[in-house]
Amino acid sequence: MMSYALDRATIAEMLEADPPLVRGYVDLAAQLQPNGFDLTLAEVAAFTEPGVIGETNAQRRLAEAEPLPFGADGLLHLDPGAYRITFNEVVSLPLDVMTIGQTRSSLLRSGVAVHGGIGDAGFRGVYQALLVVYHPGGFTVARNARLLQVAFFRLAQPVTEGYQGRFQEPPTR
Repeated sequence: MMSYALDRATIAEMLEADPPLVRGYVDLAAQLQPNGFDLTLAEVAAFTEPGVIGETNAQRRLAEAEPLPFGADGLLHLDPGAYRITFNEVVSLPLDVMTIGQTRSSLLRSGVAVHGGIGDAGFRGVYQALLVVYHPGGFTVARNARLLQVAFFRLAQPVTEGYQGRFQEPPTR
């Protein structure tokens, strides 16, 4: 069996599964793409304390961050710098699917990038990523804006044990 990227029709089918591939989306028609699914912004947080990465997970301490408030108009102006962002959607990956996220090109054209990790097979939860504003004038972002396109890949065979890390949500059913 070969590995391959999932198309719109396959992703749409998997949105109807139990559990759904993605739930908590804002606008399915806008977010479902020919080759992936756009994740939308729930929260932006500014880093306040540095983190630590060690040789083992016991030595790891995540950087502290404080959520920033959106204005009454739903907008938030960001100065140049790095921010932790949290998405609205909950992703539930089966044992034969993984993800890779990429910045939407509109952001790149504005001097902004989203850096994300790999979504391991078996992961269930909310994705977070690093948003970096490179433009010297900053950038304004709206709550629920589509920032990251996630591409789903079917693995050649299911993994025997899926993601078991600390960011795994407990099953909802």
